[in-house]
Amino acid sequence: MTAQSPLLQTVSTTPTDYWNDSCSVQELTYAIGHGAVGATTNPNIVLNVLKQEMHLWQERIHAIIDENATWSEEQVAWKLIEEMAVHGAGLLKPVFDRHNGVKGRLSIQTNPMFYRNCEAIVAQARHFNTLAPNMQVKMPVTQAGVQAIEESTYHGVNVNATVSFTVPQAIAVAEAVERGLQRRAAEGKDISNMHPVCTIMIGRTDDWVKMAVKRDHIDIDPGYLNWAGIAVFKNAYRIWGERGYRTRLLAAAYRHLGHWSELIGGDIVLTIPYEWQVKINASDIPVIERMQNPVDPAIVEALCAIPDFRRAYEPDGMSVREFDSYGATVRTLRAFIAAAHDLMAVVRDFMLP
Repeated sequence: MTAQSPLLQTVSTTPTDYWNDSCSVQELTYAIGHGAVGATTNPNIVLNVLKQEMHLWQERIHAIIDENATWSEEQVAWKLIEEMAVHGAGLLKPVFDRHNGVKGRLSIQTNPMFYRNCEAIVAQARHFNTLAPNMQVKMPVTQAGVQAIEESTYHGVNVNATVSFTVPQAIAVAEAVERGLQRRAAEGKDISNMHPVCTIMIGRTDDWVKMAVKRDHIDIDPGYLNWAGIAVFKNAYRIWGERGYRTRLLAAAYRHLGHWSELIGGDIVLTIPYEWQVKINASDIPVIERMQNPVDPAIVEALCAIPDFRRAYEPDGMSVREFDSYGATVRTLRAFIAAAHDLMAVVRDFMLP
């Protein structure tokens, strides 16, 4: 009998699911073959996929432009984003059907430039929700985004909270989803097909804590810094166990193999880029449950000397109005918005060759 790959072993022997962090046809096909039950996109991912698989999309880009004579490059770009997401959702539809809608969804991200505008996020989320039966909609955990998460949930959208790095953000998401679900249920609306998730971008948590240490001249064992995102995620998971939130936690933004191995066994989702899937499947790290193993208290204590880690780790470390100015949020929003503009530039080259 052929041995299972580490990822396939993870999903077949534990409650942990994994998604492909891309809508690339090649990458998603590989992932599904190794047990993936979902996928995610964002402007940066779409841009990279387009560069890799331009041969699959260039004819369609020309067609969108020709079919819509008055459209701007922004409108063409977002139509392309939608069509790429729908194509990925189609690849996942058999998984969706096999699991009766519990798994097999494709996450499409709302326009990152809407991060301050609840109404715009909700309107786009409701539109995206009509594109395919297995669509999940990503929206940022900013002050406006938290409001949009509640409203979108109320309107029947399966949300995937993103641009999220901290325990306070994750709790705000879970509470917003609960309010949305309660409002739907109170009006007799169906919630049986609602499967919300909240991302914690643990690698970007690590990145920001490392920058904060350098900025503030804090002396700490550099090896401890690779535990920051894991510690935040495990603390959130502990709180989930105590409070029974219906939103499922999702770990994203990989920087090392511990971002997979230390979370094995949790009833969570791991969204893994293709390159890290290949590294995991080539590794000899034993697939054993580690989610319940706490991060070394000495490491957590040392990390808590970093104010920005403490803000991320403690449940009341930040208020909702502080989310927009948190360093990891600022850096990630800038990157996502820049990628959206870069994608429009690619479209511009088709429109104005």
